[in-house]
Amino acid sequence: MELRHLRYFLAVAATENVTKAALELHVSQPAVSRQIRDLEAELGFPLFERGAKSLKLTAAGRSFQEEAKAVLARLEDGMERSRSVASGEVGELQIGYAMSPTVRLLPEVLREFQRLKPRVKVKLHDLSTDEMITKVREGQLDLAFLVRVESSWLKKLQWEDLGSVAVCLAVAPGHPFAQQSQVTLATVSGEALVVFSAADYPEYHEFLTAIFRKEGLHYHISREHDSIASLIASVEAGTGVAILTDSIACFAGPRLKLLSLVPSPPPLTLSAVWSKGKLGETARLFLECARKVKTEVSLPESV
Repeated sequence: MELRHLRYFLAVAATENVTKAALELHVSQPAVSRQIRDLEAELGFPLFERGAKSLKLTAAGRSFQEEAKAVLARLEDGMERSRSVASGEVGELQIGYAMSPTVRLLPEVLREFQRLKPRVKVKLHDLSTDEMITKVREGQLDLAFLVRVESSWLKKLQWEDLGSVAVCLAVAPGHPFAQQSQVTLATVSGEALVVFSAADYPEYHEFLTAIFRKEGLHYHISREHDSIASLIASVEAGTGVAILTDSIACFAGPRLKLLSLVPSPPPLTLSAVWSKGKLGETARLFLECARKVKTEVSLPESV
């Protein structure tokens, strides 16, 4: 049984006349009659009661008419959905992100993207850097937005720098430093640091080591945390101070006081990462939205 059998049958059933059906289908009358006979032979029962000048559906024919309509309707619906997916009008994007560095950028990117592609579902995944890189490489993420790491981490991946985020010191409002606007790195070296876990964020620890080593200093860790929420709570509770991006203000609000560091550490570069040669059209549009809105959220260019 082929689709044309169903289409020919439905045309004849609607007109109850082979000649009229043939005209509507733009085929010859014998071709329509042959297709109907072939369909009845395939089914094993008659679809029409044939009179001298008319055709009437049998009870089985009326039942098959409803089924044939449903089959073609499902086919058309499936074709339309597939066209929409192929054109990027519908579908699903898997996006990984580092929560703190992207807090100013990502909401605006999502707003702009959903304006352009309202039927595409965007699933966000708050993951560690290592998890994001692994999932991009394995095809589980279409794009990831993270603090750029050494290029050796990014084999078989492509990346684009979107801008940079400043680094500052976060302290509890009751901490002695809170009355100051800035503090030296040498002074911070004598304080207990609250940090992200080395297992999940090794690049963060590499960054800390680099900025202290440059000044000939060492640092002491008091607590490690695997989430931004627990880290904020720890600093607020007075267990130590934290060196973070200034975007932490969007999460902490008045719970923490942010101070400038002297000398000022280099800003962290925010990058988009994807699998080499595998950036789909929908993901490409998401990246274009990120390029567009980065200036609107006052994200400075990478330096």
